Amino acid sequence: MLTKKFQIEEKIIFDEPMKKHTSFKIGGIADQFIKVTTIEELRQARIYAKEKQIPITIIGNGSNLLVLDKGIRGLVIQIDLQNLKIEKLKNHVEISVGAGYKLMALAIKLKNEGISGLEELAGIPGSLGGAIYMNAGAYGKEIKDINLTTKCMDLDGNIIELSNEQQEFSYRSSIFNQKNYIILETKLKLAYGKKQEIQEKMNQYLTQRKQKQPLEYPSAGSSFKRKEGIITAKLIDECGLKGYQIGGAKISEKHAGFIINYQNATAQDVLDLIQYVKEKIYETYRIKIEEEIKIMGEE
Repeated sequence: MLTKKFQIEEKIIFDEPMKKHTSFKIGGIADQFIKVTTIEELRQARIYAKEKQIPITIIGNGSNLLVLDKGIRGLVIQIDLQNLKIEKLKNHVEISVGAGYKLMALAIKLKNEGISGLEELAGIPGSLGGAIYMNAGAYGKEIKDINLTTKCMDLDGNIIELSNEQQEFSYRSSIFNQKNYIILETKLKLAYGKKQEIQEKMNQYLTQRKQKQPLEYPSAGSSFKRKEGIITAKLIDECGLKGYQIGGAKISEKHAGFIINYQNATAQDVLDLIQYVKEKIYETYRIKIEEEIKIMGEE
């Protein structure tokens, strides 16, 4: 019996190391991997996986992701939709952006157009889809503050559009954490600004990041969520855990909220370090903290 041939099959990579697709530079092998650049390719990839009876895993830029050492079974689909439409209205600007667009690249593009509103988020090393998924934020601004609507694909392949309210944004969370919707495109409401002032703000925030965060090492960004009224990194620091290391994973000496891939760390090293920090914080303060990193794959 002949199996159906799919146009996207030639783009599929077998036995792909996921450490190539995460900012942590950690992760086992994905059985199959494809980067999709159009909605039609995404549809084809989903049909292909259904035909082959294999599970699918959706990722973005991999900047908040820890893939476990045994990797990911089935098909990993990386969303790399790069469309951008800018609508300059009388009192504000609305932009529609593909989920694969990198935040830094978008911020630079908007600055060149004299459009303000993304400066605080410019240094977050992720894609717009990932920012929506986790309601990314920095320096007092979250993506929810500028989001109007988001288009996504549901489990049946239908494209639906959700309002800001329907996306159920909260601290580092959204409806996309609970439902298997694939983020395709989002619409943002921004303001007009002066290029020079926008550039100065971006420079200010980027300089602060370089001074305070361990950008010279692979990481998945801030490792632990804040709790109301509590700065988790401060607790970790007060426990004397800066520089604490398990295997190749280490608590950054520059910023206690970051676990870094200091020396060819495994995912298990990171998991063990996360667990150690949680236990130490609870033992000292009777406070339960949660990791901010998204963990996927087989242990």
